[in-house]
Amino acid sequence: MTGQQFGDYQNEIYFDALFGRLPKLPMAFAELAARAEAALPPTLLSYVAGGAGDERTQRANAAAFDRWGLVPRMMVSAARRDLSVDLLGMRWPAPLFLAPIGVIGLCAQDGHGDLAAARAAARTGVPMVASTLSVDPLEQVAAQLGDTPGLFQLYTPTDRALAESLVRRAEEAGYRGIVVTLDTWVTGWRPRDLATGNFPQLRGHCLANYTSDPVFRARLAKAPEEDPGAAVLEWAGVFGNPLTWADLPWLRSLTELPLILKGLCHPEDVRRARDGGVDGVYCSNHGGRQANGGLPALDALPGVVEAADGLPVLFDSGVRSGADVVKALALGATAVGVGRPYAYGLALGGEDGVVHVLRSLLAEADLIMAVDGYPTLADLRAEDALRRVWS
Repeated sequence: MTGQQFGDYQNEIYFDALFGRLPKLPMAFAELAARAEAALPPTLLSYVAGGAGDERTQRANAAAFDRWGLVPRMMVSAARRDLSVDLLGMRWPAPLFLAPIGVIGLCAQDGHGDLAAARAAARTGVPMVASTLSVDPLEQVAAQLGDTPGLFQLYTPTDRALAESLVRRAEEAGYRGIVVTLDTWVTGWRPRDLATGNFPQLRGHCLANYTSDPVFRARLAKAPEEDPGAAVLEWAGVFGNPLTWADLPWLRSLTELPLILKGLCHPEDVRRARDGGVDGVYCSNHGGRQANGGLPALDALPGVVEAADGLPVLFDSGVRSGADVVKALALGATAVGVGRPYAYGLALGGEDGVVHVLRSLLAEADLIMAVDGYPTLADLRAEDALRRVWS
């Protein structure tokens, strides 16, 4: 899709309609979510759609975008837009990426959603951050990405040798960066999942990166294929590592790939990460899934960007539309991650569903920039481009 104006997707839809071919998948997030709720099994839906506590932070993440408005600029020749971005030594066709989702593999009808999402990334050019918690091993996911960049998201285990093995495998598989998630060494309070006793990994799901790893397998008395229950218990014991700043030099030493820390929302944390040699920071509150009662991630973004002082800033949490993408970019995000919308697209339409969601987000963002007179991302980040609508 490089070189294409992403807004052209609407022309394809209108043209197909002339021949009686209407979109099979919803065009708006609300309908997408409603149909996915009907399609997903209840336990899986609780995991994907649910958040921490009474889900106030999850709702606040999405509502935070409503407090900002883009100021239209006219007669600036936005007939052609350039949404490309240079990031971590890569050239992305657009500042959008697939955020890591630990059960994305289960959201596909065939149970291999990690592979389907990777193929969708290859078709659209939208990079993917592949989760540690996947149905298929990270090497197989990487193989589906084609020329589209992939990053590997690491849940750092307590066994440093296992962490090193996972990172080494990611390097050898061709991933272009390591994203270390900091806020999930322990599972947050999730009433929806608690009500049904639902914890997919404790049921043996999405553990392929562990059961295929030689270091993890060496920890077991029997191969995981012979005693899957013992493998799950071993995973539960090794999964959560409450990292401290003293661990950052070790993390940095693991790889020469770009290192990004995920979950940073406080400027002081961003400064410590920058001083510790990271290559990028990732502003996120895990979509409201881990801790309730917190600040919406979008409200933390400007402070994170300022503290990053030129380092790339990835962002997710609450993104539901192309308009949301534009606003996050205007507030300084280098690239914006999407989560639940593509999970819902996958549940409804597999690989094609993810492609549809990504192309829709890109089309809306592109067309907003066209109509409002912002031909480049630099124009969008001008000081007067975005205004607070209400506090």
